[in-house]
Amino acid sequence: MDQSAQYGQMDFNLPHDVVSLPSKGIFYKSKKESLKVGYLTAVDENLLTSPNIFKEGIVYNLMKSKIYEPGFDVNQMLDVDIQAVLIFLRNTSFGSEYEYSLVDPKTKMRFDTSVVVEEINIKKPTNNPDDNGLFEFMLPKSKKNVKLRLLTLGDNREIDKFQEQYPQGMVAPIVTKRLEKQIVSLEGDTNKENISKFVNQMPIMDSKEIRKFIRTCEPQLDLTKHVIAPSGEKVTFDVTFGAEFFRPFF
Repeated sequence: MDQSAQYGQMDFNLPHDVVSLPSKGIFYKSKKESLKVGYLTAVDENLLTSPNIFKEGIVYNLMKSKIYEPGFDVNQMLDVDIQAVLIFLRNTSFGSEYEYSLVDPKTKMRFDTSVVVEEINIKKPTNNPDDNGLFEFMLPKSKKNVKLRLLTLGDNREIDKFQEQYPQGMVAPIVTKRLEKQIVSLEGDTNKENISKFVNQMPIMDSKEIRKFIRTCEPQLDLTKHVIAPSGEKVTFDVTFGAEFFRPFF
């Protein structure tokens, strides 16, 4: 068992709030629709102000230290639920006003703006999973029936580590690595070696259509915002979770 996944669960009696999960918990074994999440403290600033903030796996560390749910494995979390927790942590620490530096499309000059993020709408998926959280899909080129799953925090961490450790000068096969994790059965066959062999020979049309289909299966937050630039032009951008999101910590 990954002991690090239990970090923070000893603190479930500390001050916290309840965050509703956009996924409604349907992809988790526990089927939990919400999680107890602790507030950021001075101790957390040690992590958030580290020069290696993103290299050290900031998201993973925040999830495992701030989610106060005994027995809940943060490695199984979906991106949309992680985003909801991150927004809660930031809003309860610094308020819901986000500052951004954007480019005016007319003058090409940068300008500073802010947006208030209090309520974020959820984009509901157009495809629903089966009782096991899987999605059935017919590959358009190969005419093979596959069952797919959504990638989790643990999957993405494993893929990132695989890419980092790949020999320099060589292209890491990230696309096929993701497909091998997403495809759990091929024409009813769940053998991982057989799936891997198929993936390596998969027509690019099938690979592309899987990516398109998966996007219709994932619950998502509507992170798109609109502001008016100094020239009067409308600028559309997305709330992201990189340096701009964590700017108040620097």
